Amino acid sequence: MNKHLVALTLALGLGTAWAAGPSDAQIAAIVVTANQVDIEAGQLAAGKSTSPEVKAFAQLMVTDHSGVNKAAGELVARLKVTPEPSDTSAGLKKGGDGNLARLKTLSGAAFDRAYVDNEVSYHQAVIDALDKTLIPSATNEELKALLVKVRPAFVAHLEHAKQLQGTLGKRGG
Repeated sequence: MNKHLVALTLALGLGTAWAAGPSDAQIAAIVVTANQVDIEAGQLAAGKSTSPEVKAFAQLMVTDHSGVNKAAGELVARLKVTPEPSDTSAGLKKGGDGNLARLKTLSGAAFDRAYVDNEVSYHQAVIDALDKTLIPSATNEELKALLVKVRPAFVAHLEHAKQLQGTLGKRGG
């Protein structure tokens, strides 16, 4: 497990226990940050990848995660909740920045493999966080409903990334 994934796992609260779980305001910040991290990685990959399949996947990540952030932003505005930064959201940002820095040093097939491998790990970690921490901790029913609603998209992203991972492995690049 690379150090960026370890940081992500810990940031999402999978390696440590929340005393009472994150607050709704903290969950809102976690959701926005987690999506932004994947948007930034997708933007880099859409421009840097040499694989049409990886470019298309990266653009899908940008589009879908931007949509989730838009929905989350509209919800917190309607609920008059201000996203509250936490160690978790800060850890996500730090891990995302580290992943971007690492990806920027790679090119060609090595870039594509590293990006897709990270997407598999990232989406699995986010799904685990949704299931184990974020959904159970959300007290506002609309926030909980949004988290439940977006979960299938994260599962679809994970399956798509795994399929790409297998394709990249088979052709050696």
